Amino acid sequence: MDVAEQPWNDWYHCMGNTYGTWLPGDPRGFRTRDHREHVEGDYRNPPKENYDQRHHKSKDLMTRDPVYLTPRQRARAVEEFVKSLQKRKVELICLSIDRVHFHLLGRFRDHNPRKWVGIAKKESSHYLKQENLAPVGGLWATRFECIPIADRGHQIWTVPYILNHKKKGGVTWFLK
Repeated sequence: MDVAEQPWNDWYHCMGNTYGTWLPGDPRGFRTRDHREHVEGDYRNPPKENYDQRHHKSKDLMTRDPVYLTPRQRARAVEEFVKSLQKRKVELICLSIDRVHFHLLGRFRDHNPRKWVGIAKKESSHYLKQENLAPVGGLWATRFECIPIADRGHQIWTVPYILNHKKKGGVTWFLK
């Protein structure tokens, strides 16, 4: 990680999707792994180029149905994420899990949020499967994004952004 990507005070905004809900070629926009291919646009300004063929191929490669979380699944997943991250001494300010994705703001002193959030994803899937609330194969897509927080203003802006997902059906958790 170069100096420009160093997080302010070790804080990261991490976000990811449930399995099969945002695939390569998606008309809402997408990113290739490690940005190997530059794709113009994002969900606010979808790409002008047509990627239907890639999207269909991505769907064909799926080994099971996409995962859309029910309110009960969301609430349990939030509980398990919080428990997992706190057990590993990750300072968590807020978390939101909605029908198809999660957002969290956490302090990862070792600068390795992928490791700890990956474990939280795995554990949430495991415990929900034990309660028959998750499919075989789990809840979450393989990869997720971690954005280093640039400064205090960025951190303050991120909190309501994450908590506002409650308005879209997300289950939220906030440090009290």
